[in-house]
Amino acid sequence: MSIFETMMGVQLVGHGGPEMLVWNQAIPMPVPGPGEALMRVLAAGVNNTDINTRIGWYSKQVSGPTEAVKAGENVENGGWAGALQFPLIQGGDMCGEVVALGEGVSDIRIGSRVICACCQPVPTTDEPVKINVIGSEYDGAFAEYCVVPADQLFDVSASPLSDIEIGAMPCAFGTAMGLLMRAGVVAGDRVLVTGASGGVGMAAVMIAKLKGAVVTGVSSAAKAESVREAGADDVIGRTDKPDVQGYSVVIDLVGGDGWGALIDALKPGGCYAVAGAIGGPIVTADLRTIYLNDLSIFGCTYQSREVFGALVDLINAGSLRPLVSKTYPLRDIAVAQAEFVSKRYPGKLVLIP
Repeated sequence: MSIFETMMGVQLVGHGGPEMLVWNQAIPMPVPGPGEALMRVLAAGVNNTDINTRIGWYSKQVSGPTEAVKAGENVENGGWAGALQFPLIQGGDMCGEVVALGEGVSDIRIGSRVICACCQPVPTTDEPVKINVIGSEYDGAFAEYCVVPADQLFDVSASPLSDIEIGAMPCAFGTAMGLLMRAGVVAGDRVLVTGASGGVGMAAVMIAKLKGAVVTGVSSAAKAESVREAGADDVIGRTDKPDVQGYSVVIDLVGGDGWGALIDALKPGGCYAVAGAIGGPIVTADLRTIYLNDLSIFGCTYQSREVFGALVDLINAGSLRPLVSKTYPLRDIAVAQAEFVSKRYPGKLVLIP
């Protein structure tokens, strides 16, 4: 068969362990419909959300940290928005080259290098923060080709970064940009970032420093130097207690048992912004600390086009460069995800179709 009839990729066939990721060399080639564009995938990052979706962690039936979940056991409605349609091609990070356009698309050119947000805004009057997630609500980047709504694409042809570096950025750096903009981080803010050696955490450190903030990262000792190299002014250990009322903003990607200490770490009038709970989604704190100190709490998944556009401006200017620790052939996705979960490497891991 011709490459124009089929493609190679990885299909998720159900919730569970890595055995649910099936390499398929004869997936029907996607065809762009009206308003869509077909991309040749150049690079695709590995993210927590792909693993969480595979094991069904987003289900309300799951209450423990990611590492404690027995993959797929008795899980229903395990996707971002509920039940998923299998088989599904995951992959929320993508750097791609436009190779075909659907009817009515005129603002993207064939041959352009492009990216898109992982959490794509599709607001309506009734749901002003509605999103579609690439690799969840529709097939994503863990294949040779991927179809994306053209109005969700951003041109990064001008960026000095490599395809691999750009492929590591949409989910992690888009999430970090959303967190920091939602919390209103400005120059002089003292910002605490949990999970600072991971993709989103390290991106938050970098962007906060660009904004002129004073940044403290939370990291294991083995990865502390990588966090400092990303721009952190200080690094504390995971079991260390942060300064009480020492921070104007907390950027949290971990949750878990230490959540109360993060709330205590905020100055009166401070902001807490969260976009992850790898340490556990069920948390406790003293509500008096929150209301007596006039704290603001933001859950951050939705990213407006303006938020992601601000990131794209930095990518095209070469103002940010992600740490990519390792790359893998796409068919080695199970190895890549296992090494991601082990937290062996700082920064990002990237798959190459």
